[in-house]
Amino acid sequence: MIDIAWELFSPWAAITGGIIVGISAAIFLLFNGRIAGISGILGGLFRPMPGDIFWRVAFLLGMLLSPWIWQAITQMPNIEINAGYDTLILAGLLVGFGTRLGSGCTSGHGVCGLSRFSMRSLVATLTFMGAGFVMVYVVRHAFGA
Repeated sequence: MIDIAWELFSPWAAITGGIIVGISAAIFLLFNGRIAGISGILGGLFRPMPGDIFWRVAFLLGMLLSPWIWQAITQMPNIEINAGYDTLILAGLLVGFGTRLGSGCTSGHGVCGLSRFSMRSLVATLTFMGAGFVMVYVVRHAFGA
């Protein structure tokens, strides 16, 4: 479980982040003609096409380095995860399986697909969001975790 310090919440950070993600996805599509879906970008490294590796690695490195860049600008929020490694590993495997089953991830379907009015992405996003809500409810209330 992740604890959120609601007294420190400001919608401006969320709005700013959403705008940055949206602009980034639009620029990526405009200049590369590709969807900024993380699972597809990562998956493409396992079956690389000629001239296709550099931008994928650069994109993923940017994602991995961004917390340190953020920390250089301002203080990182305090995040506390109250789950064991077994739970985190199982959750990661389930998300990976769902990503393959749904032919895309939250960024591909939820950000890029919905902005292109893709019906397939709408169904995928409603499905993974609904499944997430149900899973959280079951785990918290049925198992008391």
